[in-house]
Amino acid sequence: MAIENSKAQMKKGILEYCILSIISRGEVYASDILDELKAAKLIVVEGTLYPLLTRLKNENLLSYQWVESKSGPPRKYFQLTDEGTVYLKELASTWDELVEAVNRATSKK
Repeated sequence: MAIENSKAQMKKGILEYCILSIISRGEVYASDILDELKAAKLIVVEGTLYPLLTRLKNENLLSYQWVESKSGPPRKYFQLTDEGTVYLKELASTWDELVEAVNRATSKK
């Protein structure tokens, strides 16, 4: 159905912004990111998150560190780089402009 594809494309377009926003609050483990995205109904599968995290890291927007866990294997915790913080601010500005433009375009006069 066409509406499902449109909805998926809209979510995909804002996923990077949401992930960076979540990480900007402090070091975070991938499953915590997933939980927040699932709660917001933005993502339902892990296979979507991990490639995005890898790409963001490769673009020097994220870094990570391994932290020993008392309940299992070490965990990878993500944080924004300085470059990632600047990039997130630019995304936030773009998002605000986009929301305003969409609201203007779709409001009834």
